[in-house]
Amino acid sequence: MTDRDGLLRQTADIAADFLDRLPDRPVVRPVDLAELRAALGGAMPDGPSDPGSVIEALARDAEPGLVGTAGPRYFGFVIGGDVPAALAADWLTSAWDQNAGLYATSPAAAVVEEVAATWLVDVFGLPHGSSVGFVTGATMATFTALAAGRHRVLERAGWNIEEDGYVGAPVIEVVVGDEAHVTIFASLQMLGLGRKRVHRIAADEQGRMRADALRETLATLDGPILVCAQSGNVNTGAFDPLPEIVAAVRSKPNAWLHVDGAFGLWAAAVPALSDRIAGLAGADSWTTDAHKWLNVPYDSGIVICRDAEAHHLAMALAASYYVVAEGGERDSMNFVAESSRRARGFAIYAALKSLGRSGLADMIEGCCRLARRMADGLRGAPGVTILNEVVLNQVLVRFAPPGSRDDSAADDFTRRIIAAVQRDGTCWAGGTTWHGMAAMRISVSNWSTTEADADLSVEAILRCAKAVAAGSGAPVGA
Repeated sequence: MTDRDGLLRQTADIAADFLDRLPDRPVVRPVDLAELRAALGGAMPDGPSDPGSVIEALARDAEPGLVGTAGPRYFGFVIGGDVPAALAADWLTSAWDQNAGLYATSPAAAVVEEVAATWLVDVFGLPHGSSVGFVTGATMATFTALAAGRHRVLERAGWNIEEDGYVGAPVIEVVVGDEAHVTIFASLQMLGLGRKRVHRIAADEQGRMRADALRETLATLDGPILVCAQSGNVNTGAFDPLPEIVAAVRSKPNAWLHVDGAFGLWAAAVPALSDRIAGLAGADSWTTDAHKWLNVPYDSGIVICRDAEAHHLAMALAASYYVVAEGGERDSMNFVAESSRRARGFAIYAALKSLGRSGLADMIEGCCRLARRMADGLRGAPGVTILNEVVLNQVLVRFAPPGSRDDSAADDFTRRIIAAVQRDGTCWAGGTTWHGMAAMRISVSNWSTTEADADLSVEAILRCAKAVAAGSGAPVGA
């Protein structure tokens, strides 16, 4: 018989050792794909294996392919780490093994989601009574929000989309900003609204939707309308001008306004950033990701809808064998596109309770401060340009080769520096294309990142830039 307690203690020791080494190990190590496949692959065993040996081998063989995304110097994409309480709660979630679809399958999971939902709506300053769904990530959160919007605008037009489908339905006009995130288009694809048949609204130099261009487009549209705005541009961190956008959308009799706040929505938790999210509460739905800036384990998307009825009607399902709540209990599956689902609320609840309002605000504001520190540290170096206003946690950096003003040369030079930084392993920053220019994209969103981490990363980036400029193509001292 398996020594379960011993196995769990062994696993906890392995996990603790990994976390202890995380701040000092290279963020990314060179990976030999063939070796990784050979170590982890092979034929499935014919018979049982000792669980302790399986876990030990898994930890050993997976190590070369593990990226330090949970560490303090990972700045690629917007990926947070795990605050300790959330990590511990996630371990408990796996041990408890609750199906959080129905109240009947886990009253504790249902109530924890209910409480966490109330806290989130309050922290974000959104309308009391808004409904909340805990999903896999921002894509499914956006899918759910737009499904709710689809339901309501078609219902106002006299059509039941859930019962009657799209054949013969009124056409929904979809309006998005020119800098809309790819998850918006993925959601439109899955909802049958199409990725191409959207009205794209011009953005300004920081990626903010232009309210004047939105008003002009809306003036040409009638019938059901879905509008997608953004709080936190994926490249610059910029916020669409929501007060003006809300006013423009409300001028239409049958329009729904969704705000993609995958990471920017967390600015609402910081009093000092209140100017960023002005008008936020005037929208109809919102999405965000808890694994980004609440720093909880994957997967943990959040969808919030002002119109709880539309949210429920767009997602609810029933079967003869379900034990449906009838006394005010929360059946969480009625707010997401899943019935069997992980109890994601436990980790979110633990993170919010352990941080409290002040701790959450300090974590968000601290990341923004470190982003500005890194921008300032890079800005003064020869050939370095910071392309964006650092209004949140995003920094866009462009490098020009010595003695050249050619844009294509700068693109190549910037990409080579990004590759050198990624090979170096001190930190990890990604690349992007911003308004036709290659740029390094730095996202600061980890609770454990310190000023020392920021400074060490700036030093590494400049060291790599110097090495690339010298023509070695490899960082000095690597």
